[in-house]
Amino acid sequence: MILGASEGGVSGRRVGPLSGTPKLPTAVLRSQARPGLSARARIWHHGSMDTISPTDRAYHVVLHGATGFTGRLVAEHLAAHHQDEGLRWAIAGRDEARLVELRDRIRSRFPESGPIGLVVADNHDPGSMARLAASAAVVATTVGPYVRHGEPLVAACVAHRTDYVDLTGEPQFVRRTIDCHHDDATAAGVRIVHCCGFDSIPSDLGTFALQEAAIARDGRPCDEVKFLLQDIRGGVSGGTIASMVDLLEDARSTDVARVVSDPYGLNPEGERHGPDTPDQAGVLRDPVTRSWTGPFVMAPVNTRVVRRTNALLDHRYGREFRYSEVVDTGTGLRGAVRATLLAAGITAFRGAMHARPTRALLRRFALPSPGEGPSPQSIESGHFTALLSGRRGGSEVLRATVHADRDPGYGATAIMLAESALCLALPGEEPSGVPGVVTPASAMGHALIGRLGRRGVHVRVQD
Repeated sequence: MILGASEGGVSGRRVGPLSGTPKLPTAVLRSQARPGLSARARIWHHGSMDTISPTDRAYHVVLHGATGFTGRLVAEHLAAHHQDEGLRWAIAGRDEARLVELRDRIRSRFPESGPIGLVVADNHDPGSMARLAASAAVVATTVGPYVRHGEPLVAACVAHRTDYVDLTGEPQFVRRTIDCHHDDATAAGVRIVHCCGFDSIPSDLGTFALQEAAIARDGRPCDEVKFLLQDIRGGVSGGTIASMVDLLEDARSTDVARVVSDPYGLNPEGERHGPDTPDQAGVLRDPVTRSWTGPFVMAPVNTRVVRRTNALLDHRYGREFRYSEVVDTGTGLRGAVRATLLAAGITAFRGAMHARPTRALLRRFALPSPGEGPSPQSIESGHFTALLSGRRGGSEVLRATVHADRDPGYGATAIMLAESALCLALPGEEPSGVPGVVTPASAMGHALIGRLGRRGVHVRVQD
């Protein structure tokens, strides 16, 4: 249900929140055959949107899952920074009362935020997903775990020609949407952009910026890019834990294990090959930086996103391009000990989460529940810095850094998701990029790098 956003309360009228915005067509609660869409996509097409282009929608952006922990941070970022851009936006979720409460809280904190629309939507109700997709040029969603809750909204966005961004770090979900929706999204000119947070924007945009600089300077890309996480401070939320548990449980199935174990598991058909090997699991010393390195827990999704970008960009980084991610723990004995402890800790945590009894104990006594997350002080004091080392013939030829002075998983991620949605949505901001189930770099590239830099997430190339 799409609700008005009048100052006096919530109206039951299904209209846009601003005077002068077009009313949405009445949703028809039956599937309509629509040329160019598969049967899977058509079941989410409740009512025709063929007469309303994305630029004429009631909202530029609708934020779904706004009342969750990360969703609230994204909503606050939109309210604090973007009303001067003429943004029309709304918050969405299942609980109307919580949406009203959030809107009132945002208005009290950011009195200049302007009108904020409300959309009541349930991921498992096709009619409400259709109305949500039909109301916006871009839908941004924080409703996870995505493998459980995400596909209905992706299907609705494809059916209604609505661009989409999310925060998933679940490679099995991304693979599923590629297989089910990439062709339809490509035909419709829709961008379905997964992994628009700490998974996987620093990796994807950092590599893109470095390789574009190498091509501009040398006429060719680097043969290899290595991502070294050098400094990080931040917390974890219950939603992230739930996604990790789902990934570990799903990894027992043959199909999911194949995606997670395959370095090219997210590449297009016919492009699932190359020189890269499985992600680092133990302790190694980097031959270029001379630092000790340990495994990076996010590498299983980030590396595959970067390789998919290369394939979608017609192998702009080269067909023999190699990419890897590790945590840089420093030099000397201290660095070696840190790398060893990191590798052992990740192995122990994965083992504990695989076993039902220890997983239950951890979730009950040691890990945050869904809806919980770091304190505001922790978010503000958090930060991360990553070095991307571009190499040819085993020697470093170019460096890039990605840095933010916010908690990476929440403060910085909220900025990344909000700016990704705005990059696709706002008039005059729309970047060139390939349609389909795509990646941040292949969809938005330099345009998103510029937006993020203005909001404190910096991607910089250095010789």
